[in-house]
Amino acid sequence: MKPRLLITRKVFPEVLLRLEPHFEIRDNESDEQWGVPQMHSAIADRDALLVCASDQIVAALLQRAPDLKMIASASVGFNQIDITTCTARGIAVTNTPDVLTEATADMAWALLMATARRVCESEHWLRAGHWKRWAFDQFLGQPIHGATLGIIGMGRIGSAVARRARGFSMKVIYSNRSRASNEAELGATWVEKDELLARADHIVLVVPYSAQTHHLIAARELSLMKSTAVLVNIARGGIIDDQALAQALQSGQLGGAGLDVYENEPALLPALLDLKNVTLTPHLGSATRPTRVAMAMLAADNLICWATGVPLLTPVA
Repeated sequence: MKPRLLITRKVFPEVLLRLEPHFEIRDNESDEQWGVPQMHSAIADRDALLVCASDQIVAALLQRAPDLKMIASASVGFNQIDITTCTARGIAVTNTPDVLTEATADMAWALLMATARRVCESEHWLRAGHWKRWAFDQFLGQPIHGATLGIIGMGRIGSAVARRARGFSMKVIYSNRSRASNEAELGATWVEKDELLARADHIVLVVPYSAQTHHLIAARELSLMKSTAVLVNIARGGIIDDQALAQALQSGQLGGAGLDVYENEPALLPALLDLKNVTLTPHLGSATRPTRVAMAMLAADNLICWATGVPLLTPVA
């Protein structure tokens, strides 16, 4: 018998074609995310899962799947999966690094530029019919060319963000758990996190979410930043204290923010929706078709490796 695979989201047809020779597949064909009851029912008899970043694969859910042996996450982050329980039960877990690096770095720059130059705010104003004249002081934003870019987390994506800064003649400083081996190539200088927060004109967060990075940016850290600074988060929700951020943006303590991820997403803190100096996108970091197909295909290839007994391509547990 083929292993029984559950795919928790609607997926590209070519990915299904890749998987069908190897698995008996049950997939979520709707555009809606399953709730807890649906997940508990769907997972019960499954041997393997293909999940995404917002699927919470917690211990209580795993208990409903006694035969489960493999989880392939179509994401680079895997904090949504209870790795401890998986390891204890011998459940293999894989992720999809590398394939989304460039698309996510592009998104960081889209958010940075849109926020710094007030693109969304001015577009909404224009669409509302308010533009009656040109003025010297209309929607003045923050400069990007020649500014100081601070990157917190200099891994694959952080490095890709730094490489793009060359085209804007920016000074790049970064903070990381250890010195990056490619800092000379990137023209980046390591500094302590607090110094980065105080010096940077624009700050991009590219760290994985964990207990150690929960609310890495909270009220104290926000108070260290320039009042004109732009903060961009393309990493994971929970790295920023959203409530503290909303207060800093509302009071003028911080110039602006570009957010692609949120605490408790897809639910958003209502205060963020009312602010004009924040650019909000619905977790689009890797959202180009080639990138999303590559992510799903890498997850599929990991599943096929497991089903055929060959080493996994990108294991994390």
